[in-house]
Amino acid sequence: MTIEDIQRLITDDEHRELEVKQTTGELKVGMHSACAFLNTDGGWLIFGITPKTLKVLGEQVTDSTRREIFEAISGLEPALDIRPEYIDVPGRPGFKLIVMQFDGWVHGKRPYTFHGCPYWRVESTTRVMPREVFEERIRESAPQQYAWENQTTSELVVGDLNKTFIYNAVRGGIRGGRMPESTLEEPVEAILSRWELLKDGKPVNAAVALFAGTSNPFPQLSLRMARFRGTDMEEFIDSKWERGNIFELLDMGMAFCFKHLNLNGRIRGLVREEHLEIPVEALREALVNALCHRRYDDPGESIGLAIYDDRVEISNPGHFPPGVTPENIKTLHASRPHNPKLAQVLYKATRIENWGSGIQRMVSACLEQELPEPLYQIWADGTIVIVFYKKSSIQGGQTSGQTALKSDVNTVNVIANDTVNDTVKSDDVTVNDRLIESIRKNPGKNADFHARQLGRTRRTVMRYLSKLSGLVEFRGAPKTGGYYCKDEPLA
Repeated sequence: MTIEDIQRLITDDEHRELEVKQTTGELKVGMHSACAFLNTDGGWLIFGITPKTLKVLGEQVTDSTRREIFEAISGLEPALDIRPEYIDVPGRPGFKLIVMQFDGWVHGKRPYTFHGCPYWRVESTTRVMPREVFEERIRESAPQQYAWENQTTSELVVGDLNKTFIYNAVRGGIRGGRMPESTLEEPVEAILSRWELLKDGKPVNAAVALFAGTSNPFPQLSLRMARFRGTDMEEFIDSKWERGNIFELLDMGMAFCFKHLNLNGRIRGLVREEHLEIPVEALREALVNALCHRRYDDPGESIGLAIYDDRVEISNPGHFPPGVTPENIKTLHASRPHNPKLAQVLYKATRIENWGSGIQRMVSACLEQELPEPLYQIWADGTIVIVFYKKSSIQGGQTSGQTALKSDVNTVNVIANDTVNDTVKSDDVTVNDRLIESIRKNPGKNADFHARQLGRTRRTVMRYLSKLSGLVEFRGAPKTGGYYCKDEPLA
């Protein structure tokens, strides 16, 4: 790097990828920024430039200076090889700039700390990384060591698990050709060991999630269900909040669907066929995917099943695998389960497949019943939602024998969304407009701020924000970030 390169780098003042310090007297503070660069998008740390005027001064570098820099870099963990560049300052003999470049964080790497404290970059400032972000990155860096499903709880032993569910899973595996018949003759401990669900003789959390009996210590093993009147959450007809293991929750969710969804019939040849208005196969696949792939490390979150007049929504407090988005999730992609132990057992029990084909099966089931393909959304709080539209939501104005479905999926989605939007009450439209206006005038503010601006509760504003996910987005850290209109440029 040359002095000309440095001049070009600092032209735009300090920014997200640049930190300048006047002397190595600020070495410790500089290392905070170095750690932040390593945990964000990378950047340059330069000593010998005045931060306010950006005047290039340099400093005299002695052997003692080099030792201090080496010792400071040694305070970064995990250890890394950083070799500072010493660049002569024109017109100032013996004065040098000290330049260090740091690569950015890569998903799956352990987060960096400086003397035990993690930092990250927010715009052009260095801040302590939020605890929840740090812990999440730690878990992602060593999933087998830190994953919730691999931990054990001192409260439960093998005898607390429900043997009926364990052997029912085995029978499912035998029927599907995925387990030998001799497995039925094995004791429970041997079966759990086969599935790697024991650690030092105790059941891991995955075993509890799958087969918990009446002793269930995890509140997150729950399912919220509601049948709402109309197309919003203002009034509900039926509401349940059930706890249980994964197999129990799946059965309870499907029972709720059968209770509140209609049977539709049609004649094929001489035979009348009856189907639930949303395909059973698609609903079951969506529920088991949510139960299998959600994040279980937050006891305050649960899966939601909401049935409206025009649609069914299944919400999941999880996240997509890296590189997967609502826009490309229907394309072919590798199966990378968030909870591989849960996924393995559910596969053995023939509840899921292991080739990432579940979404295609849901799509096929919906198209077979002349319904739109399911849509994926990400709500403002990061919750993943899959939406199934009923036929009644897209048939407005259609004559007998016609269908609103088109071969082009984009046309299907537009028709479904336009028809649903036409049913929204005028008050909803007014609140949507006011909320967008508030976000545009006050970019970066959180939901509490906008709730005060609109004179609504935070819960109500969060609901409207979820409806506006195509127009607004949340940027920044969970505790310090805020909402922006998507057409606003990134800062």
